[in-house]
Amino acid sequence: MDFELSEELVAVRDLARDFAEKEIAPSAAKDDREHAFRRDLVSKMGELGFYGAVIPESYGGNGLGFLALALITEEIARAHSAMRVFMNMQVGPALVLDRFGSEEQKKKWLPRLIRGEDVGCFAITEPDAGSDVAAIRTTAARDGDSYVLNGSKIWISNAPVADTALIYAATDRSQKHRGISAFYANLNQPGVGRKSLDTLGVHCSPIGELSFENFRIPAESLIGKEGEGFKICMWQLNQTRLSCAAGALGLARAAKEAAVSYANQREQFGQKIGQFQMIQDLIAQMVVHEEAAKLLVYRAAWLADQRQPNNLEVSIAKYTAAEAAAFAADAALRILGAYGYSTEFPVERYLRDAKSYQIVEGSSNIQKLIIAQDATAKVTPAKYVMSLAAELRPISTPTSKMTRGVTV
Repeated sequence: MDFELSEELVAVRDLARDFAEKEIAPSAAKDDREHAFRRDLVSKMGELGFYGAVIPESYGGNGLGFLALALITEEIARAHSAMRVFMNMQVGPALVLDRFGSEEQKKKWLPRLIRGEDVGCFAITEPDAGSDVAAIRTTAARDGDSYVLNGSKIWISNAPVADTALIYAATDRSQKHRGISAFYANLNQPGVGRKSLDTLGVHCSPIGELSFENFRIPAESLIGKEGEGFKICMWQLNQTRLSCAAGALGLARAAKEAAVSYANQREQFGQKIGQFQMIQDLIAQMVVHEEAAKLLVYRAAWLADQRQPNNLEVSIAKYTAAEAAAFAADAALRILGAYGYSTEFPVERYLRDAKSYQIVEGSSNIQKLIIAQDATAKVTPAKYVMSLAAELRPISTPTSKMTRGVTV
């Protein structure tokens, strides 16, 4: 087993780290206070090819692979966790278009997404449909050469600012999950309402509601076939969940680094506080949780690059990384004490942002459900999703020639 990154992957990681430290980190505290949406940074990440990591060259990508995507996301989250959300909002719809879209759809929509020219999002969650995706009530009715959408989505990242959206809606509610379809649509047209929502953290990632009232979109907005939306959604969540796990890993590292730095400087009772056993206990646990999460996240990404099933591994990685981030942020605040509680230092932001990882892309409880049922049941959620994905077209994303089209 080789745990070393290739020279190409190291170069990609270093590129992302350099960008994050120079372009994102200096304004992170200010941006968070002002709830600033940094479209300029979204565009710059597109220019560097970050969103194209798992998209073929033929559609403007660079074929870096899922492990490269995880490394990029980790470095961005380490600098400012809210900014890593844009990786998912661009890459998630792009992956769906690449795998399930027609040639015409790919050529029309993919380049603008991965260059960051269009700000993307994906709309799944509804007031009565969160973890239970099959409970979606938003409808899409065929009307000639169009579909007409009615309904609402909530807790949608980028809802207030997105140009385009991957929308999941019911084309036949009588068929339950088999009646859900996927659509890719331009949101900057009549029939779309938006509302911003305030959250505890992740302030630079706008979150809100999308409402559709007789929202008419062309029939060619349908991705795949009618009724394939649930399968597509389950496949997509496995990909974006992996990137989310990488973001949690980056935040865990940032919190650990802040705690270690402070423990090596702060003196009490005539010695550095890092010499006290209770502080050492917290730091040791932070290190162990981070290292375990790193191996699990990288393994899940490696499996994706090898075209191997990884649904269970992604759930394990996402759960572990989310809990590692939450623990590390809480432990860092304890170690810094009043300084950690102060808004003048980043640790309180780490704690607020960390809680989101236990909720988004499938909560920690959902991940535990998948893991436990895989261990105890004959037909498991992970295997069920794998069987659904097998019914659909094979993935076309190349993962060789790692640095093509990216400046390293």
